[in-house]
Amino acid sequence: MPGLRRDLGLLRDRRFALLLAARTISVLGTAFAPVALAFGVLGLPGATATTLSAVLTAEALPMVLFMLVGGVIADRLPRHRVMMAGESLNAAAYFCLAAMMLTGWTPLPALVTASAVSGVAAAVLFPALTGIIPDVVPADRLQTANALLGLGQNISRVAGLVLSGAAVVLLGGGWALTASGAMFAVAAVLIALLRLTPAERAAGGGHSVLAELRDGWREFVSRQWLWVVVAQFSVLVMALQAAHGVLGPLVAKQSLGGAPAWSAVLAGEAVGMIVGVVVTLRLRPRRPILVATLLTLPTAAPYVLLGLSAPLWTVVGGAFVMGVCFDIFGVLWQTTMQREIPAESLSRVSSYDALGSLMFGPLGLLLAGPVAIAVGPRPALVVCGAIIILVTLAALLAPGVRRLRVVDEEPAGVPAASL
Repeated sequence: MPGLRRDLGLLRDRRFALLLAARTISVLGTAFAPVALAFGVLGLPGATATTLSAVLTAEALPMVLFMLVGGVIADRLPRHRVMMAGESLNAAAYFCLAAMMLTGWTPLPALVTASAVSGVAAAVLFPALTGIIPDVVPADRLQTANALLGLGQNISRVAGLVLSGAAVVLLGGGWALTASGAMFAVAAVLIALLRLTPAERAAGGGHSVLAELRDGWREFVSRQWLWVVVAQFSVLVMALQAAHGVLGPLVAKQSLGGAPAWSAVLAGEAVGMIVGVVVTLRLRPRRPILVATLLTLPTAAPYVLLGLSAPLWTVVGGAFVMGVCFDIFGVLWQTTMQREIPAESLSRVSSYDALGSLMFGPLGLLLAGPVAIAVGPRPALVVCGAIIILVTLAALLAPGVRRLRVVDEEPAGVPAASL
């Protein structure tokens, strides 16, 4: 298959191979974190769903607040150096969380502070990652690069989520968090080896931060498909954060056997994302944003099933479907942004994307605990699923979402879907 051989040939490029290795190891560290942190906090003396909400909100809120600054930094400085700084911050945060869990000294303010540092790290990393891919690979290989990066990351999610459940049960959350910190440190070293030539680095500017943010905002609002889907995700992520971060683990702890059951759900999602990557290596829809948005509808499935007390295997199946859909969405979304937005402002625009998509996430985490206490976690999960469906249908009403078409196709031999 010439097309597949050409796709895999990208792995022989040294810089892409370094980026792929760094992201794969970093995501492996991240995969340990949700299970280790969630059940580590819930296992503390006197901890409740509200305690977990506070710790997760402390991570999510700085990520939202610093995202725009992260975009400006990534458009001004060499993006590989920005990513290295983000990975190093993540390593420091998780080593601190691990030390607290292992020593038993776990005051809530200290847990919140360490989580906040991790949130700042994510704000630095995300815009730089979106922008660095066109710096590393040619324009006609963008979707392939995004898909291969997704493949490595999703394999790490599967391995990490399975191993993290076992680590929490056998060793405790502290050692799982230690492993996360070590993996972030290794990723920082690999990124340090990714040296881009001056011509490929983001051009630094003499303008003020506010002026650069205004330029990025103009690029963002000038594209209806972009701001509509970001608005959709601002609500969708609020529901996801509540369901995935608090309500799902709470139901798993109360009635499904705890960490192993929730790890199975997360692993089902990660396996689905691997399948989604395989699809995106071949899929080239002519209307990528329409296809991507339609695929967010089935992502409500695991939360509705869990809320309706369906058997665990059906919830895992729903998570698998969610993983397939979200991964195809992610590859199509990233590739479309990298094609449609000028390289010199790509990190800033991606920071507006991330800020808009995540801005209500902390609200979902903050409300999840009290709502679970007031109405029960299962009804709250059903509501989260309904929100996902309704907000997606609203996004599909926008002409820009339905009509955006790919102009420049990848080279001959790569089939295009005709939707």
